[in-house]
Amino acid sequence: MFCYQCEQTSKGEGCETLGVCGKDETTATLQDVLIHAIKGISMYAYRAGQLGAADPEIDAFTIQAVFATLTNVNFDPDRLVALIHQAVATRNAARDMYERASVKIGVVPTELGGAAAWLPAATLDGLLAQGRQVLLPVRFLTDGKEVANLQELVLYGLKGVAAYAAHALALGAGDPATFAKIHETLDFLTHASPTAEELLGRALAVGELNYLVMEMLDKAHTETFGHPQPAKVRLHARKGKAILVSGHDLHDLYALLEQTKGLGIQIYTHGEMLPAHGYPKLKAYEHLAGNYGGAWTDQADEFAEFPGAILMTSNCIQQPKVTYKERIFTSGAVAWPDVQHIGNHDFSPVIAAAMRASGYDEDGTGEEITVGFGHNAVLSVADRVIDAVKTGAIRHFFLIGGCDGARSGRSYYTELAESIPNDCLIMTLACGKFRFNKLEFGEIGGLPRLLDIGQCNDTYSALQIALALAKAFDCGVNDLPLSLVLSWYEQKAVAVLLTLLHLGVRNIRIGPTLPAFLSPAVLGLLHEKFNLMAISTAGADLAAMLANGVCPGKADFPGRKPSWRFRGVR
Repeated sequence: MFCYQCEQTSKGEGCETLGVCGKDETTATLQDVLIHAIKGISMYAYRAGQLGAADPEIDAFTIQAVFATLTNVNFDPDRLVALIHQAVATRNAARDMYERASVKIGVVPTELGGAAAWLPAATLDGLLAQGRQVLLPVRFLTDGKEVANLQELVLYGLKGVAAYAAHALALGAGDPATFAKIHETLDFLTHASPTAEELLGRALAVGELNYLVMEMLDKAHTETFGHPQPAKVRLHARKGKAILVSGHDLHDLYALLEQTKGLGIQIYTHGEMLPAHGYPKLKAYEHLAGNYGGAWTDQADEFAEFPGAILMTSNCIQQPKVTYKERIFTSGAVAWPDVQHIGNHDFSPVIAAAMRASGYDEDGTGEEITVGFGHNAVLSVADRVIDAVKTGAIRHFFLIGGCDGARSGRSYYTELAESIPNDCLIMTLACGKFRFNKLEFGEIGGLPRLLDIGQCNDTYSALQIALALAKAFDCGVNDLPLSLVLSWYEQKAVAVLLTLLHLGVRNIRIGPTLPAFLSPAVLGLLHEKFNLMAISTAGADLAAMLANGVCPGKADFPGRKPSWRFRGVR
């Protein structure tokens, strides 16, 4: 195997025997085979789309199958083999759709080779042998390492797009134009001899696509569950039977809340599910009891101590311990060998496991945290924020967000948040916030100094807040006293970074390490074009960010109108 798609890849170079995430050679190779088969689907679907033909079932399978190859999602070889064979059947349906569309307009369909003509071996050993032919080291030799690295950058960004698109699709939101772009990009990745310039341009196009998908998901969330509102979330137990829900899929959480009404079971969120407490339709359920634990990286110990059933709704699963393997379940794209998978949103096995478990004997006591600062909530008090900037009460804005991970270097994000002066406002999102979101930051300008915007996909909300501030002060976002410090772990973070770069956002700091799939030449280009940089130390970075911030509300800000503006952002 060879895998370097996540931040914790072995030695910062690539996992070759066993993934740091727990993925073994069989799983890794099958995922490579699955991506190869999916490219074959898109080769036909893209050409059919150019002729005006599309199939929503083909589109849906494509994004869900791509989602299955993200880090910490599907570790089950049997399910991956089934997906590979389903991908071939879907590819054949896409081929038939393309040929019918060609005949309809009197065009001779093109005979396609490569992934479009690939046939899977009949046995697992045969599939693994086929998979070794598409491993990255093979492409390093045939395509060159620089090209292969950039192809992976495009692919990893697209994996993040697929994850967000799958969550939107679960809520009934799907855009044919978006699916067409996904097929186009996968087809592009089959082209021979692409240039570095073409690949980098395609990566930024994936960032543009991700912005549109995040906008679509934001709309699906808010139209289904209401706009997030600031809400206090209890961090202690409530007496009774219990189910813990982790991952990202709000639709699964909603279905579980519906199915557990009146049963005396308390539902707790975990990890990226924490923002659910801000949505009016979800927090209306009285048995949505609170949030348990922290980031996904601590699940082995936290799940072992939780006295109920556990549901993993998307990625972020780790190898379950024996102590809770019988009471953990998966749904959607996520899977683990010998862990029961829930299909069709029938959570009765999860409910039964919760009823068998001990639950909590008594109510706990403890602290609360506040969530629910999506763009609608923040912009509803924009006048207070603007006044606080103009009076100097708010000197600088920091966005500290992204994925969490187990590396010791991630303590940087806690140190940075703790060191930010009291006249600065901190926004955060995604599971990286668990490094500091239980600390006390106080208030500023009548608002909490720490604003939890939501999940990783809620970068869209952060962008809307930044745009509104730029409009209020008649400047570009890059001219605001705003600093972005991001932590990354997997492919959704890659998609978000590509979105920010597509929009022209500069001076972003990322860490704790730089991606292994970005060569020094590409990193140098990104630094030159966007001033993208690695984190250093919390103290040095904080001093540099505060030195570069200029408050638009002060007299020394002349109200200039810089030439740079967000491109294509509504």
